[in-house]
Amino acid sequence: MKKIILASGSPRRQQFLKELDIPYEVVLKPIDETYPKHLKREQITDYLAQLKATPFTGEIPTDCVLLTSDTIVWHEGKALGKPKDATEAFTMLRSLSGKTHEVITSICFTTNEKQITEYCITKVTFKELSDDEITYYISHYQPFDKAGAYGIQEWIGHIGVTTIEGSYNNVMGLPTHLIKEQI
Repeated sequence: MKKIILASGSPRRQQFLKELDIPYEVVLKPIDETYPKHLKREQITDYLAQLKATPFTGEIPTDCVLLTSDTIVWHEGKALGKPKDATEAFTMLRSLSGKTHEVITSICFTTNEKQITEYCITKVTFKELSDDEITYYISHYQPFDKAGAYGIQEWIGHIGVTTIEGSYNNVMGLPTHLIKEQI
């Protein structure tokens, strides 16, 4: 098994690798996470996961695989990323309330010889959330580092998610079954 270089500061992604007993090292290189506006759904996450690998070109040790990834919430024809502030988080959660959306994560596996990108889609349905529930969640959980302004493993997921179709770990930001298939 190759060692993983994880290009993510996400504590959730790091915890998943620990739980999978996969050795890894976190190496962060900043990039501008801007994507062409014509891209849709998994095209966006594929593009961003691959883009995050570009600063590492030619620098990956032969016994390692670089793992980069990106997650979005796809809802009503648009991508919901991480909210900038409480107002944007409230708007996102209000739009998800009482509806089904898709959580899409792409994982890019890169060595100096090849690159493989895979994606996972999970459908999540929220009950109708009250404004008080949304406000409580935002003020107590500060979901500004999460696509769609929520963490399914947090309070809002416990009280608000009525159905999930697909990988739970994907909704948390890393479809671990895809890692085990590639590593």
